[in-house]
Amino acid sequence: MAGLSYYTEEGLKKLKDELQELKTKGRADIAKQIAEARDKGDLSENAEYDAAKDAQGLLEMKIAKLGEVVANARILREGDIDTSKVSLLSKVRIKNLKVNKEVTYTLVSEEEADLKTGRISIKSPIGKGLVGKKVGEVALVKAPAGEIKFEVMEIGM
Repeated sequence: MAGLSYYTEEGLKKLKDELQELKTKGRADIAKQIAEARDKGDLSENAEYDAAKDAQGLLEMKIAKLGEVVANARILREGDIDTSKVSLLSKVRIKNLKVNKEVTYTLVSEEEADLKTGRISIKSPIGKGLVGKKVGEVALVKAPAGEIKFEVMEIGM
C-alpha cells in the first residue's frame, strides 16, 4: 500500500482527471482493439488479439496504481507550510556556491515536477538536499557531476 502523498489542489485535479480518462476513454479504446482483433478470426494465432489483451492488462494495472495514489493523496495548502525551513511547496531561492549563481525553485511531488516552470521534485537530488534547511544554511547535494553546495537565501510560498 502506498503512503500518504501531498499535492497542490491543481496537481491532485490532474491526477483525478487522468484516472477518469483512463477509466473511460482508455478502457473503451482497448475494448475496441480487442473486438477488432477478435473479428479477424482464430484467436489462438492472433498476435493482434494477444497484444490488445496485454495492453488491457497494463491499462488495468495503471488504473489500479493511479487509483491508489489518488486515494492516498492529500491537498497541502499554503497555510499549512512552515516557511522557517524548506519543505514541500516551499519556494526557495538558492545560490550555487561554486558558480555564485542564484536560482529559485518550488519543491513539489514527483508527479508535479516541471523544471521549465521551476518546479522540482522533493525527491530529486536538489530537493532531498534542501529539505529541512533554513535560510543561511548550506545544502550539500550529490549530483551526477559531483557534489554541489547550495546556500538557502530565501524561503517563501
